[in-house]
Amino acid sequence: MSAETTTERPTYVLARAEVRGVERVSPNFVRVTFGGDDLGDFGTPGDVFDSRIKIVFPPASGILPDLDRSTGDWWGSFLAVPEADRGSMRTYSVRDLRATEAGTELDVDFVLHLAPGLSGPASRWADAAAVGQELFIVGPRRGVPASAHGGAEYEPGSAASVVLAGDETAAPAIARILEDAPRDLRGVAFIEVPSPADVLRIDAPEGVEVHWLPRDLGEPHGVRLIPAVLGYLGDADAGEQIDVKDIESEDLLWETPDYSGLGEEIAATDAPAERYFWIAGESGVVTTLRRHLVKDLGVDRGQVAFMGYWRHGVAMRG
Repeated sequence: MSAETTTERPTYVLARAEVRGVERVSPNFVRVTFGGDDLGDFGTPGDVFDSRIKIVFPPASGILPDLDRSTGDWWGSFLAVPEADRGSMRTYSVRDLRATEAGTELDVDFVLHLAPGLSGPASRWADAAAVGQELFIVGPRRGVPASAHGGAEYEPGSAASVVLAGDETAAPAIARILEDAPRDLRGVAFIEVPSPADVLRIDAPEGVEVHWLPRDLGEPHGVRLIPAVLGYLGDADAGEQIDVKDIESEDLLWETPDYSGLGEEIAATDAPAERYFWIAGESGVVTTLRRHLVKDLGVDRGQVAFMGYWRHGVAMRG
């Protein structure tokens, strides 16, 4: 996210938000509802899709830093605070956004990674979240299109159908995409989650099949998702050959129809895509799917957004 502006207003809102509700919606998801006056101009209900937001969690002292909200330079304001006092910043998706006469509220679904060695400040905060606590949230200003704030990647254009795929970290974004999408959308969604109890309700269009893929206890990420996606695309043999060692990755992959984190040239095309792919989650899993889709199945790079949200064994920042 950047602090660029459109006309005279910053494209982003830096909001001091209060916890209004906490709900353990499944064993591995906790839904936190945020509200507050600063959220009055936050986001555009019905047009959220996979918009990313930044959340600033308090430092060890529990005291939020004093960030300057009078300018559009929220990033500079954050960096100006001594590191020990500024807290931790992480990226999340909005699960729901509601604007009424009483004010604006947003829900964020946190995945609880609480196993020793895997837990970070966000999971620990969410596990102990309580009504009345405060955080800073940075997100798009109401009415600002995604092309201006740069924090959203879902752009199916005129594609006749979509394929959405991801693990539990991508589940909130997939849910929001489907609930904000036109009701005549057609396609399929594959969502891998830690357990059958983590299957959550999504108000998807009738033309979109939603497949939840619970892992067995101890199974690594991707063992359910990769075969399901490749099988759907007619490459079931490749999915059956996937081994844990095949889904390791050195780098955090991020590629969209108009950007390549690998520096690859993306050929422009005016031809309408028959199918659009949106794939997010653990970077090794996303990289493996990219290899099969682009190299083996010949999927046009301009039809896919590949997003490594996190990498196994690495504590993500920012």
